[in-house]
Amino acid sequence: MTSLHVFDMDGTLLTGSSASLQIARRLGTYDELVALEARFAAGEIDTRGFAAAIHELWRELTETAVAEAFAAGPWLHGIEQVCRDIRERGEHCAVITMSPDFFARHLLDLGFDEVVASRFPAPPFAEPLDPEAILTPADKVGIAERLRRRYGLPHERLVAYGDSMSDAPLFRRLSNTVAVNADHHLADLAALSYRGGDLTEAYALGRSLLD
Repeated sequence: MTSLHVFDMDGTLLTGSSASLQIARRLGTYDELVALEARFAAGEIDTRGFAAAIHELWRELTETAVAEAFAAGPWLHGIEQVCRDIRERGEHCAVITMSPDFFARHLLDLGFDEVVASRFPAPPFAEPLDPEAILTPADKVGIAERLRRRYGLPHERLVAYGDSMSDAPLFRRLSNTVAVNADHHLADLAALSYRGGDLTEAYALGRSLLD
């Protein structure tokens, strides 16, 4: 029977960083972004409030700047190798992230079957942001369930890889979970934990859960 591997992006595939931080560095808005992240961590704003703030902050963003920020990211080694192995086995791989789709969709070029992310207007932002298009941690569960049903898989054929408490709802739902460079809050929820810079090693743990 085939399987589905679901990956988080920020802090997981993109190790020690996030899409927003990468773009902020490229645009020279790093300090403003760090202040926003502090407000988010303190619970002053939610994912939709955060999205509205960066939509306003990055009015000059271009597709070229996004591509450059993506290329400069500190990605885990072995992403393309993992995607290739999953596909050669007749399995499926997806990314579910709350980060903007205009950044995350570049992961399709690395071999993922599907990338589901918060939907933003295309840069530069000439259109308003739709708050309902911004994902929350709870949405990850529903999206993974939709993919599971599409592929006709039982829950035990799904493996989730993540790093932070935004992945906790999905980790609580699934039994096959791998914490990747996570703190103890998520690691305590995971079936297995990995620390390092190579996705092939984290993926090997995921495969051991399936086997």
